[in-house]
Amino acid sequence: MLVPENQNGHRSGFIALIGRPNVGKSTLVNAILGQSIAPVSFRPQTTQRSQLGILTLPDAQLIFVDTPGLHQAHHKLGERMNDYARDAIRDVDVILAIFDASKGPNEEDALVAELIQGMMSELPVLAALNKIDLLTKTELDQHLEHYQSLLPGVEYIQISATRGDNIDELLTKLIEALPHDPRLFPEGELTDLSEREITSDLIRASAMQHLREELPYVIAVRIDDFKERGDVGAYIAATIFVERDSQKGIVIGKGGSMLRQIGTSARKEIELMSGRKVFLELRVKVLPKWRNNPNALRRLGYLPIKDSKN
Repeated sequence: MLVPENQNGHRSGFIALIGRPNVGKSTLVNAILGQSIAPVSFRPQTTQRSQLGILTLPDAQLIFVDTPGLHQAHHKLGERMNDYARDAIRDVDVILAIFDASKGPNEEDALVAELIQGMMSELPVLAALNKIDLLTKTELDQHLEHYQSLLPGVEYIQISATRGDNIDELLTKLIEALPHDPRLFPEGELTDLSEREITSDLIRASAMQHLREELPYVIAVRIDDFKERGDVGAYIAATIFVERDSQKGIVIGKGGSMLRQIGTSARKEIELMSGRKVFLELRVKVLPKWRNNPNALRRLGYLPIKDSKN
């Protein structure tokens, strides 16, 4: 990754990535870091909480705050995800709005723009128009004009997180917007989440990827056991939660075929992330209406143990 040397001293700071679901925020973080630390699938709302992705360069440290996509919430989990995203822009140094170039703006993009407009007088704001590899030059120009109208005066950088187009240009612009500060995290640290938490997110992303249109967003994952086995690798046991018995059958599949597919894909991602062999054991349980149950949300890690919100 070629980024020009910073001639004005070391820069460091937090960069909030804000956008509607499925615009490629997590894909961009993984591409920048060169490692899968954030869950990715083609399904929206794969990311359910904020996560840091830390890029350390000789003259700069960029701390990306990857957030859930802003959306119209229909349950307490959705409300919590939106809270995570809104909280992310507090105490950051730069806001990076991410939009999907392959589609025109919608109501959720307008929500993103409205949130950012309230912060533009206080923080530097950049915008990335992602997925430019999915449309023609004429279509891109049309969509860019519409998106620019959402955030007038903001510089838009056209990128492809999957193909790598203009990522270096984006990083250069972000570094220029950061304050002159020393490193905030040790060199080599990539994220604030534990391996256990990342593993949970990767299993959920695998489930969403394989289930496609068959299941709504009712999947949660709990890590039940995480043991190191020396040279053998790690043993991980996890439970996938759904809300109804019929959904449990879909996740398991005929003769357990779907659950095996989910486990195989998740295991490969976990091994790539951790750099060691993994034995992954999955089971499926029903937790009725967990997305609207504050106690269940706390047990699954979406709410603090002591939270005043009901």
